[in-house]
Amino acid sequence: MTFAVRPRRRDVLARDGLVVHSILGDYARPARTVDANDIDGSYDAVVLACKGYDLAEAMDNITPAMGAGSVILPFLNGLGPYAHLDERFGRNRVLGGVAYIAVEVDERGAIRHQGEGDTVLLGARSPETQAAAQALFDLFKAGPGTRQLAADIAQALWDKWTMLASGAALTCLMRGTIGQILDTAAGRALAGRAIAECEAVAAAAGHAVQDASARRTRSLLLAPSSPWMASMARDMARGAVRIEDEEIIGDMARLAQRHGVDAPLLGAAHCHLQVYAAQTYA
Repeated sequence: MTFAVRPRRRDVLARDGLVVHSILGDYARPARTVDANDIDGSYDAVVLACKGYDLAEAMDNITPAMGAGSVILPFLNGLGPYAHLDERFGRNRVLGGVAYIAVEVDERGAIRHQGEGDTVLLGARSPETQAAAQALFDLFKAGPGTRQLAADIAQALWDKWTMLASGAALTCLMRGTIGQILDTAAGRALAGRAIAECEAVAAAAGHAVQDASARRTRSLLLAPSSPWMASMARDMARGAVRIEDEEIIGDMARLAQRHGVDAPLLGAAHCHLQVYAAQTYA
């Protein structure tokens, strides 16, 4: 396995190797790295895990790694990035990937896994990638955590985006944790509204959220005293210069408009994030 990373991250990995702290088991091993200028041959598969605002640069960087039989397994938020990847590399070379996990990078550059959640779903988005999806799944399932080869990865992507957009709209707009929001007079009603709006958009787009996913979303976003916040809300709290406002909320709000879904809370959250972006991106 080779990691394509930026120079500063490459220095950390050269110094310490890849270090992961997790309740499921710690990991610390040397890591082979390259940067965009070092890639001189194709790879069987490229696992792409970047922020949406870095996608254009990431696509340029991985292009030298894409041979005739190479495939891409993205782990990105929202559905919008798939349109860009399909246009650049072809739908028959882009699989679908969903991850339910909370991690952060500490001050030393180690990855810290928050809690016990570690679920990965992947699947083919075209017949041409069925064999590649199976091969990658066989590799992923060797590790700890829950692994699933999804028969309908498009639905799984919608389920994840609906949950994430609901929680991000709520916690970014209110600038608090789920527990703090629910501990207000209108908090529970607003949480229910956020979920209902995003689920209505998914249904209008032909991907009504599955029952199990709907239950998971409600258990997360309607849990009293929950410390959960969307990672984008945590990024805003620390003054991050870039956030995935358009990929997570903006695209969902635009789809609501396109399909005639009444979504005032999504619209308010998008407006709030656009103001934040205007204040920080300048």
